[in-house]
Amino acid sequence: MPDDPDTYYRYCPGEERVRISDAVCFGRRRANFHKCSRCRFNDDVRGVGAGHAHGSGSVEPREGDTIEQVFKAYDVRATFPEPLNEDVAWRIGNATAQFLRTCLSGYDRSDPRLNTIVLGRDMRKSSPVLAAAFSAGVLAVGTNVTDIGMIDTSQVAFATNYLPCCGGVQTTASHNPANYNGFKISGPKGRPIGAETGLKEIARLAKAISRHEAPVTAKIEKVDLSRPYREYLHRFLREPRPLTVVVDASNGMAGRWFPILFDGVPNLRIIPLNFEHTGEFVHPPNPLVPANLEQLRAAVREQHADFGACFDGDADRCIFVDENAAIVRCDLLTALLAGEYLRTHPGAAIIYDLRSSRIVPEYVKKLGGVPRRERVGHVFMKRAMAENDAIFGGELSGHFYFRDFFGCDSGMMAFIAVLNVLTRTAQSLSSLLEPLNLYAASGERNFENDDKDGTFRRLADKYRDAQIDFLDGITVQYPDWWFNVRPSNTEPLLRLNLEAATPALLERKLAELMPLLGRPVAH
Repeated sequence: MPDDPDTYYRYCPGEERVRISDAVCFGRRRANFHKCSRCRFNDDVRGVGAGHAHGSGSVEPREGDTIEQVFKAYDVRATFPEPLNEDVAWRIGNATAQFLRTCLSGYDRSDPRLNTIVLGRDMRKSSPVLAAAFSAGVLAVGTNVTDIGMIDTSQVAFATNYLPCCGGVQTTASHNPANYNGFKISGPKGRPIGAETGLKEIARLAKAISRHEAPVTAKIEKVDLSRPYREYLHRFLREPRPLTVVVDASNGMAGRWFPILFDGVPNLRIIPLNFEHTGEFVHPPNPLVPANLEQLRAAVREQHADFGACFDGDADRCIFVDENAAIVRCDLLTALLAGEYLRTHPGAAIIYDLRSSRIVPEYVKKLGGVPRRERVGHVFMKRAMAENDAIFGGELSGHFYFRDFFGCDSGMMAFIAVLNVLTRTAQSLSSLLEPLNLYAASGERNFENDDKDGTFRRLADKYRDAQIDFLDGITVQYPDWWFNVRPSNTEPLLRLNLEAATPALLERKLAELMPLLGRPVAH
């Protein structure tokens, strides 16, 4: 064990001669070790952060520390170089390694191969320096790094199941503008790490440590997973019928990985858009914004394509347009693909987020499946996939989840699923979706609101004769219409989704509801 006092300064009561690392200390606290309740280093009891607490065991928060600014509900994300910079990345890498090591249990903790974090990055100009700083922070804990290079985020889920490790991290800001970056953190076997499943602990550890020199015994290994990743995905791809598809990579990671994964597939003609991945964007890499799909829609019309697909910046989600260049609603696609998976897995569970159309649970039940409603966010969707052993799941945001992909979301698997259903049925995408488009939907609308809790109370009182639940914000249901209003995790916004039996009823209820929610905003 290294004798560096900056690395090993903690000890258990009565064992002053046996110094332990922050990671071991934190792991013992998580396991309720019997000596922790009376330990000077037990930050949980004292209500302060873990870290370099020489002598007293306490840590005073830094004046103006930026750590709290970069941690969000599901990941780390901020503008570069302020507040997210190399110093902050090093501290987050160090804290992540400490936390992920504690996720191992039993025999796994003694397996040196598992003392490894898989690390990838996207194409953003700041990603190489941030990934390098993060990696240095990991190495300072004594944890190895497997560098899998410039990848789509879903490849982290594959890597953490394919390679021995205690977790994986992608350096990315997903669909945000070019001046943003961040880290998406996963635990063993791709298990999601969110605010309630470890991200708060990582933030606490990162806040309490400073970037420092440490003896490095851990190693970095570079691994190219392109061949096994392609082979794995192709296990689920049936040979397509002749299809022409326009693919907009949004100048993101699909531009690098789509050719690697799909070049040479028989009968598949790909028309590429924005495959260059230099960190510059022709349009913002967010396919949920209709304006960002205009280039794709024009190309589908011009090329008479069978459909179009637009990936976000890190390619973990995908939005589709049909052969008429109409934007495909993700909840309708969830229902369609759920039907495909229930054909081969009768009675399986399907997870859908609570903003989705009623057609999703209705159609799943009609086909003998078990619909499971879940709150919005990949952490909750992945957990629900695992707890219900679900075969498939979908969110309104274009994230689609697959049991065959470790219960995680994958834009590439979603693309394969659409190819498969068009090949099996020999129908167009619009004709497959038309029977599912039964209700009128508002789409997600946003409102500036500084009194979210008060608004929820007033809505619950006004609609008290309805079926109401608070799974995520407030959901109010009547036989012929329903709505959900939920808070944004990062902004003083409320988000509304409303659905009704007819367009006329939809407009009446929007007029009734919108004045209660605040000032409408465009994003």
